[in-house]
Amino acid sequence: MAKTVEDLESLAGTRAFVRVDFNVPIESGVIGDDTRIRAALPTLRLLVEGGAQLVLASHLGRPKQGPDPTLSLRPVAERLRELLGGPVAMAPDCVGDEVRRAAASLGNGGVLLLENVRFHSEETKNDPEFARRLADDSGARVFVNDAFGSAHRAHASTEGISRHVASSVAGLLMEKELRYLGMAIGEPARPFVAILGGAKVSDKIQVIENLLPRVDSLLIGGGMAYTFFRAQGKPIGKSLVEADRVELARALLAKGAGKLKLPVDHVVAAAFSAEAERRESSADEIPDGWMGLDVGPATVKAFGEEVRSARLVLWNGPMGVFEMAPFAAGTRAMARALAECAGTTIVGGGDSVAAVTQAGLADSIDHVSTGGGASLEFLAGDALPGVACLDP
Repeated sequence: MAKTVEDLESLAGTRAFVRVDFNVPIESGVIGDDTRIRAALPTLRLLVEGGAQLVLASHLGRPKQGPDPTLSLRPVAERLRELLGGPVAMAPDCVGDEVRRAAASLGNGGVLLLENVRFHSEETKNDPEFARRLADDSGARVFVNDAFGSAHRAHASTEGISRHVASSVAGLLMEKELRYLGMAIGEPARPFVAILGGAKVSDKIQVIENLLPRVDSLLIGGGMAYTFFRAQGKPIGKSLVEADRVELARALLAKGAGKLKLPVDHVVAAAFSAEAERRESSADEIPDGWMGLDVGPATVKAFGEEVRSARLVLWNGPMGVFEMAPFAAGTRAMARALAECAGTTIVGGGDSVAAVTQAGLADSIDHVSTGGGASLEFLAGDALPGVACLDP
């Protein structure tokens, strides 16, 4: 495990470059969801209260060519002031003379938010000179990476800067992500049940292969299930299938015999529409011309029983077309099952997180991950550049 911000011996007067994930939805200058800002508060408060001088960096969106006023972090600075209950200065850029002056003027416990690092194309290229400028212009001696959601990217502000500071450590959010997700690929409590959903097998191949030796049960739902059904030779009607992954699915079924479990029934529809005619169907009887868009009640019951009796549960990906209300029941049922589980529960992936949040169950989950692609790569066993660069 990497060293964390709590391992730093002295914070008072220490200039820290803190990489946060403030990539929040903003429309007309209004933040739609401040969850990611709130998630960084424990790290920021620890540093502020310890008397460190904080220089915060984040990306926002994907600017095409240089600065874009609609992707400025200024609204984030205003919200952060409210949440921290203290001043937060806003820099006009993330490098340059004005950044140097603003950083140099910070007192102990002061906070400076840099402008969107992706306004410079050198950021995503992990340009060594740009990484050096981030460190030099901020005057940072310490790099604190608390942006788990960007840890799978080797960018200047997530990895390159670590070469230009005295020490590099994980923030409290990063530490929490690594600790909980590490339970799944370390020595998990048993029974360990993983639930994987979503549209495509191809998105989760490495995760499936890495988890199969570790889990007691791997429950498959969502569109990806139909590629496995095709591999079994079962009729799937017009359901989503990745034809080029059928052989892989067949191999995974053999490798995961007794562990890898598919839905036993479905909610099928005549078209991909919330208004389409729909009905329940067994796993062996999807009619021609119909498509599976959610797991059925028998699957909800069977999967729910496995989840409720587990000591560790990991869930990533919806059970059906969650964005359409008639096909969201399976996903919502999984959210309830996790909330009722007495074991340790971990949820990652946008739709899974949305399901537990919309159901008002997020507080009943032990860990709701902030990382999408990063959590998948971590669970696949890949090294994350934004973690590998931290002090061991």
